[in-house]
Amino acid sequence: MKITGLLVLFVIVAGVVGYMTLRVIVKSEDVVIVPDLVGKDVVYALELLTDLGLNTKVAGYEYRRDVAKNHIAHQDPAPGAEIKKGRDVRIVVSKGPEMVSTPNLVGLDIREAKIIIDENGLAEGVVSQTFVQGSRNGEVLSQAPEAGRVVTRATPVDLLVGLGPRPERFKMPRVIGCSPQEAIMVIEETHLGLGKILRVQRDDMPMDIVVEQHPRFGYPVTAGTRVDLTVNGRKETVFERRRLLLLHYPIPAGFLKTRIRLRVNAFGVFYDLLDRFWPPGQDVWAILPPLEEGAFFLYQDDALVVESAAVTGRAGMTMGRINTSGLRRRLKGES
Repeated sequence: MKITGLLVLFVIVAGVVGYMTLRVIVKSEDVVIVPDLVGKDVVYALELLTDLGLNTKVAGYEYRRDVAKNHIAHQDPAPGAEIKKGRDVRIVVSKGPEMVSTPNLVGLDIREAKIIIDENGLAEGVVSQTFVQGSRNGEVLSQAPEAGRVVTRATPVDLLVGLGPRPERFKMPRVIGCSPQEAIMVIEETHLGLGKILRVQRDDMPMDIVVEQHPRFGYPVTAGTRVDLTVNGRKETVFERRRLLLLHYPIPAGFLKTRIRLRVNAFGVFYDLLDRFWPPGQDVWAILPPLEEGAFFLYQDDALVVESAAVTGRAGMTMGRINTSGLRRRLKGES
């Protein structure tokens, strides 16, 4: 037992002495702290590492807009690390910002110009628009920076885009007091566009007349401007105008969307004019082509609700004609 105890004690003492000796030997070797080289000139970094007894290894080059050319962009080990003398410090040298030549975009379509900007490593800047006589809609009229100028990569390019000739402006006609059919005729006659048709219930005003319009009467408008109408009451009509039919069908109230499909049978050939889902409580408006031989079929959730080859009153939908002579006199007087 005594011999065994002495052997164990000897092993412990020998291990402690060996560990302490190794620690002293390691500590006695030269250890340096890696300096911060990022942003420093390559020559300065080389001299500094040489004075510290470290080796410089160039790991590569890269374009950097935030680091000047021939300066350190990255280092390994990181600043503050303790390493022995004679070890390597790897650095990545900046080549500075990448320079590109601005392409010529004048005369191109705006969509094509944006593709070229992206392909050349540039960024899309501010896009301004203006009316210019003799220009095309979407044509690039000028650019900044100008074509051929050498700029850094990702520089934004500002564009001035033409909208074509300035459209002619005229006074918005008055449609308040007209029936919806007459109001839409006024909109067509003046080359405007039909916008939303809203319904209100006003007991102090006649039913089925336009009580509000936007833009208002007398406001300056241009061809194609959309006109929103507010109609008193809820009357569904399909009426003929210049051999065209306008269909109005109210969607029943509920909680789920309704699939509305409008099919046409023209000379024995069926095709869909409308097929989509509508929220409950909304109105469906559709312009129908004239048919000398054929019929229209309106389906709600695949169930036939209207079959119209002539005048019909099913599902709250009617066809009729309107007298346009008085309306044309009104248009002529206002113009």
